[in-house]
Parts: sequence; C-alpha cells; structure tokens
Amino acid sequence: MIKFFSSGEDKIFAVGFNGEVADADVPKLEWLFSGAKLLTEDALTGVFVGPRKEMITPWSTNAVEITQNMGVGGIFRIEEFFSFAIDNPTFDPMLQVKYTVLGQELFTIDKEPEKVIYIDDVSAYNQKEGLALSNEEIDYLDGVAVQLNRKLTDSEIFGFSQVNSEHCRHKIFNGQFIIDGKEMPSSLFKLIKKTTADNPNRVVSAYKDNVAFVEGPRAEQFAPKRQDESDFFETKDFDSIISLKAETHNFPTTVEPFNGAATGSGGEIRDRMAGGKGSMPLAGTAVYMTAYSRLTDDRNWEKGMLERPWLYQTPMDILIKASNGASDFGNKFGQPLINGSVLTFEHQEGEKRFGFDKVIMQAGGIGYGKKQEALKDTPSTGDKIVVMGGDNYRIGMGGGAVSSVATGEFSSGIELNEFNAPILKCKNVFTMQFVLWQSWIKIQLFPYTIMVQVVT
Repeated sequence: MIKFFSSGEDKIFAVGFNGEVADADVPKLEWLFSGAKLLTEDALTGVFVGPRKEMITPWSTNAVEITQNMGVGGIFRIEEFFSFAIDNPTFDPMLQVKYTVLGQELFTIDKEPEKVIYIDDVSAYNQKEGLALSNEEIDYLDGVAVQLNRKLTDSEIFGFSQVNSEHCRHKIFNGQFIIDGKEMPSSLFKLIKKTTADNPNRVVSAYKDNVAFVEGPRAEQFAPKRQDESDFFETKDFDSIISLKAETHNFPTTVEPFNGAATGSGGEIRDRMAGGKGSMPLAGTAVYMTAYSRLTDDRNWEKGMLERPWLYQTPMDILIKASNGASDFGNKFGQPLINGSVLTFEHQEGEKRFGFDKVIMQAGGIGYGKKQEALKDTPSTGDKIVVMGGDNYRIGMGGGAVSSVATGEFSSGIELNEFNAPILKCKNVFTMQFVLWQSWIKIQLFPYTIMVQVVT
C-alpha cells in the first residue's frame, strides 16, 4: 500500500507500507514531513518528477531508518516527488523520471530475469556488449568451451570480462613488460609492492584487502561490556590500526558528477569498513583533476585553447556537483570530508591538444580499527557467505570492461553501464569476505541479503 503526503509546496511524499497504516502513526509522519498532510487519494494525476522505481535513493534509506527509530513500523520505502504546472519540466534523466500518475504501482518492479543464452561466437558477443576482451582472452574462452564440451553462457563470458578487466585485475600493472626486446624481471605492480616488502616498518596489512592498515597507538575504548545485549559501559585498552584508502571514480563522475563522486566516497568508506574483520571510517578527502573550468572570464591562461564540446558534463559542472556529492555521502555516513585538492590542465603541442578530459576523481580516507581484527580468517568449505545488495539492473555491471578502454570508444549506452560501478562490481568480493565473519553489519547497511554455500 502506498500513501501520499502533500506539503502544499509542490512536493509529494510517497510512503510504501507493507500493510495498513496505523492511525497513531499518521501524526508522526506528518510531523516528520514538516507538516505535510496525508491525502485520501489512492492515486494522483498531473506532472511529477521523481526517482526511478528501480533505484531506491539514499534519501529513502535514511528516511525509512528514521521512521523505524521513531517506532513507526511497516514502511519499506519513502520517496520525494515534485509536481509541476508545465508539461516538460527540466530534470536529470539519469536518475529521475517524469510521471503523469502516482499510483499504487509506483514502487512495483515486475521485470523478469532474462533467460540464459549460450554464445556461439565469443568474438561477436564481445563486440556487441563492449566487453573489451583481447584476442588472447577470446582464444582462451574458446578453449574453455572446448574443455567443457559446451558453449559458454552470456553470464560466464560477461563475468570473465569484468573480473579479468583492467579495473579488477590491473592487467597493465600486472603485465609483463618488454623494453628494447628485453623482458623486464618485474611488473609495475611488483615494483609497487616491493617497497613494502623490503621496508614493512609499521605496515600490518597491504595488498590483501581494498585498504591498507598501519600500526596505530595503544588506545582506550569506552563502550558497553557486551554488544549483543544492554550492558554497562567500561573502558578497555586495545592496540589500534590506522586505515588508509583511496578510491578512483573517474568515469561515473564524468557522467553524473554528484552521484558519481558520492559513490566514490561511499566506495572508500565501504572498503575501509570491510578491511580485515571490520574497521571504522573517520575522515575523508577528495581529489579532482579536470580540464579548465573557465569559471570566470579573467583567467587569461584558460584562453589559450577553445573549450571543446563536452560529451557528458562540463568541467565546471563536475567540480561543483562532484564536490557536493562527495561531501553529501560522507555526511550521511557520519564521515566529514575535511580536505582535498583540484588540478586543471590543458595544453597544445603542435596540432595536438591535451587535457584532463576524462575526469579524475579520487576519494580517500582514514580510519581506525583493532589490530587483532586486521586480517581475515581463512574460509572453509561449508561456510556461509552473505552477498549484500539489492535489486539492480545492468547499471554498474559493465564497469570493469569500461575501465579497460578510453572514453568514447564504446557507445554511450554501453559506457553508462559503468555508472555507480563500485557498489556492484567485483569489489563485492571484499565486502562479502567481511560479512562472512561479521554478519551483524549486513542488517545495518543493506536491506537485502542472499545466502549461498561455499563449495570446492
């Protein structure tokens, strides 16, 4: 059941209930919505703009949690919709939809899973779906099909392309380098790891999780004696670790700066919480690298080159919206974004023009945890794994492949699959390992879980 509350200021709150609405809860919700009144209609007609039904907004997640803390039960979703007197209002088509009716099917998603497809031609499927597979990888997959004595499925090929992508496997960093005909003894990634291997100093964990830990001070914790029931508070000393993390979120920020940067911050928060058996985020930072913003007309150094026609967003839009988005996500999690930096660059060399046209957005952060929980245990056959996340469509599921090519190499329809990618793609592996040992966190962070068995 969906009930509508009107603020009288062109704003409608749609509240999804799992059953009937308790009379005692109506005044609480009207107070929560700043005086918005409950409407008697089961459906509203007009011109409205609001979130897509397939995408539960972060605002909704927070709002539902607030109602639960208020003792209002049975609410599964709350969303804001704005009414307009014109037929064609301006809105963000990436995240919002224009509605002419707000009814009882507003949050209903009836899309059925597509059937498994067996692929005859891996090379053709690679081109069609923009999977960025190399010829060597295609030959490998063809060989796997021969070994299995069957055709590979679309899911198998798609999954391989993501896990084996530049994003997940870092093929360039891990690749073998041949310079002047001579094979180098080490890859770039091995050179990066060599510093820590030769001088570990206070490093506790590196290149194991999606976060690094260094030894911290001996700290005093003031907390309940037990966390599974009400108990008295006590002080207890523990050896701490400091978490350090950086998360790039370049293409999503190029496409949709606010939410691209927001989920970049969310990704680094997630990874620091998922490090070892769990740790706490404290403060965040953000770095942006774009072409010239051309914010004002008195910057003579920005007039050396004509501004190019931007495929998605302008540098000025990105710097403003991305900054707001990174701060917004951190605020929702209780982590302030305390500093950052901006670097803009354009340059012409002969007939060639260079610049940071593909935006670089890097979210970073620092936090802490307990040294005894810095490393994960080793899973065993039969252990249960919790895969966290909710209903989704393909958005995000193509992010790994898109990271392996230059912007504009694929069609925009394929490229946009990368938007919001870190929430959904291969990094789920790290979150999954975390909840395997600290399953209590799943209730606090995500509304959906899937239980599967580890098999060998």
